[in-house]
Amino acid sequence: MMKLLYAAPLLLLAFTALEARPKILGTTKCKTGPLDIVFVIDSSRSVRPFEFETMRRFMIDIIHNLDIGPNATRVGVIQYSSQVQNVFSLKSFFTRADMEKAINAIVPLAQGTMTGLAIQYAMNVAFTTQEGARPLHKKIPRVAVIVTDGRPQDRVTDVAAQARAAGIEIYAVGVQRADMNSLRAMASPPLEEHVFLVESFDLIQQFGKQFQDKLCGVDMCTELDHGCQHTCVSVPGSFYCQCNPGYKLNADGKTCSIIDACADGRHGCEHQCVSSLGSYICRCRTGYQLNQDKKTCSMINFCNFGNHSCQHDCVNILNGYYCRCHDGYTLQADGKSCQASDLCNSVEHGCEFKCVSTAGSYHCLCPEGQQLQADKKTCNKCKAGHIDLVLVIDGSKSVRPQNFELVKQFVNQIVDFLDVSPHGTRVGLVQYSSRVRTEFPLNKYTTVADVKKAVQRVQYMEKGTMTGLALKHMLEHSFSEAEGARPLSQNVPRVGLVFTDGRSQDDISEWARRAKESGITMFAVGVGKAVEEELRAIASEPVDQHFSYSADFNTMTNIVDNLKVNICPEEGKGETEFRNPCECEALVQFQTNSLAILEDLTDKIAQMTARIDQLENQVGRK
Repeated sequence: MMKLLYAAPLLLLAFTALEARPKILGTTKCKTGPLDIVFVIDSSRSVRPFEFETMRRFMIDIIHNLDIGPNATRVGVIQYSSQVQNVFSLKSFFTRADMEKAINAIVPLAQGTMTGLAIQYAMNVAFTTQEGARPLHKKIPRVAVIVTDGRPQDRVTDVAAQARAAGIEIYAVGVQRADMNSLRAMASPPLEEHVFLVESFDLIQQFGKQFQDKLCGVDMCTELDHGCQHTCVSVPGSFYCQCNPGYKLNADGKTCSIIDACADGRHGCEHQCVSSLGSYICRCRTGYQLNQDKKTCSMINFCNFGNHSCQHDCVNILNGYYCRCHDGYTLQADGKSCQASDLCNSVEHGCEFKCVSTAGSYHCLCPEGQQLQADKKTCNKCKAGHIDLVLVIDGSKSVRPQNFELVKQFVNQIVDFLDVSPHGTRVGLVQYSSRVRTEFPLNKYTTVADVKKAVQRVQYMEKGTMTGLALKHMLEHSFSEAEGARPLSQNVPRVGLVFTDGRSQDDISEWARRAKESGITMFAVGVGKAVEEELRAIASEPVDQHFSYSADFNTMTNIVDNLKVNICPEEGKGETEFRNPCECEALVQFQTNSLAILEDLTDKIAQMTARIDQLENQVGRK
């Protein structure tokens, strides 16, 4: 307290001497960057009218020397006595002329001196973003200039501390009768730079010039070794570092690092996201090209380039292509040209038993005792045991495109010996990898030819091996009546055949068990790295008759005969033989047809006998 008493006369002496200072040109502006300033003006009854006029000039002079604008310094004014009145907020005006007009229009309240209430209003209202204050993260200094001539009639210590803790820098300016202890309780540290006592209102206008020097100060960015990597922004008495667009400030507050726009995961890139100076671009994996949406990717069709030189067909695959010849031709060593060949050895002739080549063609033969069917390829069609068959094939990355074509051939070999029709056998196909896709349901196709064409159109999926998810899909969707499975009441056997070449990435045991418990007869076919334990878990009892394995894709066609024996009831030799619930009706129909044929033959014999009698009579008369 004694130090304050000694210092006060010195401050008064310094402010009195300001009258001799030369006037500051109106064009001088603060160099420290943008501020948010709110003047908190005492308009109690103790402030006489002519004294209030000097306070107006005090504010106007300071405003004239600030760089005013929405992106520069913003100014607000509130006055108080027993109540608080908002003269204009930080968002109201952005020109000096408009501010001066509003200041000159102030009508003093002329009541008590509730300084604490005014500080509370400044903190809770005037310095909010709703009233025009910039957000705290932009680091725009918030400055409150409190001008009062008396002792507050309420408490100021606590509320001033709250305001300072909220980031508001407080300057306390006392005039004449102002209480120095109250000024010190309100102001920000260091007090010697934020507390001012002016002897009279006559001197406040001159004090305003010194206060402007204190407020503006020096450009700390030019005076100090700031160490900012990109940009230094000066504020009163300090500075802060700012980064260029596309960069963010590091924890040290000085250096900058590139913003990784891919890190938040909202980029939407199907394959790869590449960050670039606060932005990003999407990039596709090798063998794919970016679509027009700049996010998704599609496989590059190398055949469309027109330089493949394939004599017949070009087949596109990931990262390349291969040539394929028409039926009856063989691909030559150059991998491009084709030559006519023994059709039985060069085309998918489809003969179930034996193919016999002829000049430019071929025909199929059946074993002794069996007849060639109407399709001229198969023998002893599986007619006596119509079933609902769903094939579930592995389309994971480990299969690879060339082998996936062999898988489709394998599927079609199975389809070849089935009697596909709406009332006969129905066939559905499901492909899976990391997800599951129904290629066609049980009720989609009604002929062998249509099923085989659909199989050939199936596109390879790639990615993971979620066999358990595929079994769940088969049980819940593929064997539903909505997708063509016949009601259980019709006793049509349901058969599921799962083909895989590796270990499943999810659990298969639960859904394999549920499928078998629901009455589905499960077959498991494994190739290459397929896990026998998983195959046995999928297969129905007896397991040995319901699972098969082949070392590689090229030899898996040998499995077809084994599957034919077990799937087709007509060919079955074991305990898994299926019986057609309509077998009696079929037998009756066969007998009816046979009787009709016999009656027709009897009629023809009678006609021939009559004709012979007629001819004999003619010969006798001659």
